[in-house]
Amino acid sequence: MIVRFHTRFGQLTMHGDAAVALLQAMGHTGTVPGAILAADLPAARASLERTLEKVGGLPSGPPQAAAADDEEDERDREPVVTLRTRAVPLLELMRTAIDRKSDLMWERA
Repeated sequence: MIVRFHTRFGQLTMHGDAAVALLQAMGHTGTVPGAILAADLPAARASLERTLEKVGGLPSGPPQAAAADDEEDERDREPVVTLRTRAVPLLELMRTAIDRKSDLMWERA
């Protein structure tokens, strides 16, 4: 699943697993589609930032399968992307929405 977040002032697309994890970190159920009203965005952003302080360094996707100790396997392995890294564009979109008093909505893309 792919999730598209949008406000009146911008949008971004994110892989579903990371999107749901970030929605839950905001205090939302993680259901898609959904929305957070402009008045509730500061609290949702604060909740997301608190959660990222605790678990933001964890990988955002499914754990990679254990590979043999072969150097070639190490080179071929995708780099680990943390939840904090995945959250950066969403945090920026939320900041803009808060500044401009816009709702945040999301849906399947």
